[in-house]
Amino acid sequence: MNDSKPAPRKVIPIAVMAGEPQQTQAAGIDGELISLYQAQKKIYPRSVSGLFSKWRWVMVFITQIVFYGLPWLEWGQRQAVLFDLEARRFYILGLVLYPQDFIYLSGILVISALSLFLFTAVAGRQWCGYACPQTVYTEIFLWLEKLTEGDRSARLRLDASPMSVNKFTRKASKQFLWLALSLWTGFTFVGYFTPIKELGLSFINISMGPWETFWVFFYGFATYGNAGFMREQVCKYMCPYARFQSAMFDKDTLIVTYDEARGEPRGSRSKKADPKELNLGSCVDCTLCVQVCPTGIDIRKGLQYECISCAACIDVCDTVMDKMNYPRGLIRYSTQNAVSQGWGKAQLLRRVFRPRVLVYSAILIAVTVSLFVSLALRSPLKVDVIRDRASLARIVSGDKIENVYRLQVMNATESTQNYRITASGLPGLALASESTVSVNATESRGVTVTLQLPYEGAKSGSHEIHFEVESINSPGRVAEKSVFLVPR
Repeated sequence: MNDSKPAPRKVIPIAVMAGEPQQTQAAGIDGELISLYQAQKKIYPRSVSGLFSKWRWVMVFITQIVFYGLPWLEWGQRQAVLFDLEARRFYILGLVLYPQDFIYLSGILVISALSLFLFTAVAGRQWCGYACPQTVYTEIFLWLEKLTEGDRSARLRLDASPMSVNKFTRKASKQFLWLALSLWTGFTFVGYFTPIKELGLSFINISMGPWETFWVFFYGFATYGNAGFMREQVCKYMCPYARFQSAMFDKDTLIVTYDEARGEPRGSRSKKADPKELNLGSCVDCTLCVQVCPTGIDIRKGLQYECISCAACIDVCDTVMDKMNYPRGLIRYSTQNAVSQGWGKAQLLRRVFRPRVLVYSAILIAVTVSLFVSLALRSPLKVDVIRDRASLARIVSGDKIENVYRLQVMNATESTQNYRITASGLPGLALASESTVSVNATESRGVTVTLQLPYEGAKSGSHEIHFEVESINSPGRVAEKSVFLVPR
């Protein structure tokens, strides 16, 4: 009897053959192929109708009406929402912001982050399931796919069939609709940074600038690839939200849950059969909850990071329960504590106001109130004072000392404003240049200001002074400090 152990098998990676892009293999010395990575199968989500499906489409319409319609909305004589990077001005309805107002953008980002934390702690990933752009455009692209290729079973048959005129026509029609929607999306996106009417005219005349052309096609290509082909791969592997959601989840977070105590043991049965006699739970093991899932998971395995909380499985499961004359809610929105301890809706709602949620809410309210108060108190006039570097101080006729400054006056209103300039801080300090300046709407103007002081008016050295710029047409006043130099 030979007790010698077989030699360890040497594994040599080999290149993947064309036609198997999703599976990497290796070959042993005996020629056996060993799979190193699991092949990813294409997901064909089944269409579903129900309460949550209707809400998903409501969110699709709301988000897309806002996205596609907002650039065409006018405010006075301009686009209502425009981020004019070339002119370095941001227009948001009646608000005009300059680069100096970057703090407000930071505040908006902080509010958005806190809102996401709060919403996730309370309701889980329902943002992903209803309002995330990836979900919204995937839903639209799937609808176009169903329109051209048919429902899930028809798409499976079409993909398995050899190429034909019918298959080519359907595939080409789908790709055309996808590309048209993607390019329109890219065009609309660029319309937030370039006036969209001007962009439309330049597009018709084939005279768009290189940067506008690049971003239209770049954003269009991103939409086409993410929503048309990558789909659930974006949610599972590219989106960081799926990875750090566990830091915001707890056992009282609302998630899509499967009632295992009620559903198990699962098994098929006739509609007339009594599940108790068969020792079965309410789950008939139809796998429809898996077929409708856009990420292809089985919710019956418990909470998984791939779940985007879209509730498609809830809608289809409720349909099956209705057909079987079983109570709804085998799969439902609930919390881990509520399912394990059998809580009702009243107990579930009471757990919403837990410490984590209250802390997020308090911080969010404080930051939001601070931002809006700051915006309400924001002055529409901004002034920067710059000393003339070429001539720090000089003695001019009349035994006077002269300093020259440059004031950058920014008018953040949407009407032409006249401003009066005054200076104070030293006895006898006088303005030797024009005391009034006119600045056009939402523009900035540099003004040269000359100050003179009697020769014996101050000791030699640097003296603090203050410029005051006051609006003549409307309320608005800004004071900025500088220094007046007196030579030895």
